[in-house]
Amino acid sequence: MPIQNENIAIIFEEVADLLEIEEANPFRVRAYRNAARTLRYLSRDAYKLVAAGFDLTTLPGIGKDLSGKIQQIIKTGKLDVLDRLHKDIPASVEELLRLPGLGPKRVHILFHEMGIKDITALESAARKEELRTMPGFGIKTEQRILDAINSKKSSEKRFLRSFAMAHAEPLLKYLKQGKNIKHVVIAGSYRRGRESVGDLDILITISGSSSSSVMQRVVDYEETDKVISIGSTRATVILGCGLQVDIRILAEQNFGAGLHYFTGSKTHNIQLRKLAQRQGLKINEYGVFLGNKRIAGKTEESIFRSVGMPYIPPQLREGSGENEAARNNQLPDLIDLSDIRGDLHSHTIATDGQASLKDMALAAKKQGLQYLAITDHSKHLTIAHGLGTDALLKQIDEIDKLNEELESIKLLKGIEVDILEDGKLDLPDALLAKLDLVVGAIHSHFNLSREKQTKRIIRAMSNDYFSILAHPFGRLLFEREAYDIDLEKILDKANELGCFLELNSQPKRLDLADNYCRLAKNKGVLISINSDAHSQDDLKNMMFGIEQAKRGWLEKGDVLNTRPLKQLEKLLRKK
Repeated sequence: MPIQNENIAIIFEEVADLLEIEEANPFRVRAYRNAARTLRYLSRDAYKLVAAGFDLTTLPGIGKDLSGKIQQIIKTGKLDVLDRLHKDIPASVEELLRLPGLGPKRVHILFHEMGIKDITALESAARKEELRTMPGFGIKTEQRILDAINSKKSSEKRFLRSFAMAHAEPLLKYLKQGKNIKHVVIAGSYRRGRESVGDLDILITISGSSSSSVMQRVVDYEETDKVISIGSTRATVILGCGLQVDIRILAEQNFGAGLHYFTGSKTHNIQLRKLAQRQGLKINEYGVFLGNKRIAGKTEESIFRSVGMPYIPPQLREGSGENEAARNNQLPDLIDLSDIRGDLHSHTIATDGQASLKDMALAAKKQGLQYLAITDHSKHLTIAHGLGTDALLKQIDEIDKLNEELESIKLLKGIEVDILEDGKLDLPDALLAKLDLVVGAIHSHFNLSREKQTKRIIRAMSNDYFSILAHPFGRLLFEREAYDIDLEKILDKANELGCFLELNSQPKRLDLADNYCRLAKNKGVLISINSDAHSQDDLKNMMFGIEQAKRGWLEKGDVLNTRPLKQLEKLLRKK
């Protein structure tokens, strides 16, 4: 398959990490990181631009040298400088970088000063309390490293949903183009909308009796890297990205039962089977049976109908009350992407975004949105070139002028303001008062105690101009654990103050988690599902947030930005 922008960005990030371990020139390190960011936010495929003769040096942060390196990766799939770095630094040392809290500077100390080359040696040193004496570590860091190692062990071989989707959807399209194919559906945790997946379960039905052509098509797929097993109705392959795919061919009459069974979850299936048993029925992957008579199984709807229940959406099938709700006709009417009227968290080139105000506005309009909040970072986040007073005032004027010429879309004036360690906001109230909304976020001091972190957030929310708490737990999936807060106390305070919480749709965040969305719903606190877009294409992140919201039982009325603009403005003014 052609080299994707994300693949190039990953290579550049790896080069930057390894250069930093070697203590290379920081400007050189930064150049690779900036180039990776540009590629991630690029709206077109770099390989297509190169094929069309586009001058890559016109892109932000891409000079002649990096342009040449991008072209080398597109042409060969490799990069000479990375190959050289791999000779100097073992791959096992790179694995240390994947642990939350271990940046290149600390890995440099571990590798060069302590001779630690892999996670096993790191864990041993931490258990022997040898890390705490090294510069930049300490007792708390040592314990966090042990916690991160344990967390890594429990999440081995899982992939972000967005990563899995990038490889699953092309495979799905490819399989559907085969001869005699009737149904092709991805089941499992992917279908349930989970944040990460371990593998893909693909179910197929065919017309006719021969399945050999389907299995050969799986083997011939250009991304199939390794065939683990193959038979007449089942196959397991590994894609080049490392994702395992299990293919099953089902009989048409069993398709609904098989789809339900392989979608899961295990807990949901067990609960449904027990319910069926109480009614004298048996449910398995082949259908629903009354004695030896098969009474349902061709469709999923028939499975649920056989036990007197309405259809339960896959996102709810976690054994967390959905079967009981279905029996009592109390299933939620889940939110849909079409219910979203606007996006209340986005960035521009004024800070760490990749597009102008107008470009973001037009992209939002194209997405069918009625409004888009521009919430660039505040000055405390220097790494993102955050805005100070003068820069924000300038942006406010620019938004006002742009709104005069825009049609069918309105830009809201906002800021993603840093919540400082003491709970104060990074900008003065007199400036915040000029905005339509204020999105507060924590970007530092993640390791405060539960009590201090909770007090910090509540103090910030108590500010007269605070609107939405962004990515409330600050987690980055597989990279950074959530900080410790008392969410129930925060939700109670949000209800009292008229604040809202965000469900951040960035695939690495998906913060709030589904169970916390459900808690917010029960507390009556509205959730704002936002893309946190840093480019036009990032506005599409919303679909990942919607999946998370469905898993959290959220309905249209539970979500702030399903409101038309006038209703939204009224809710924001209440604060």
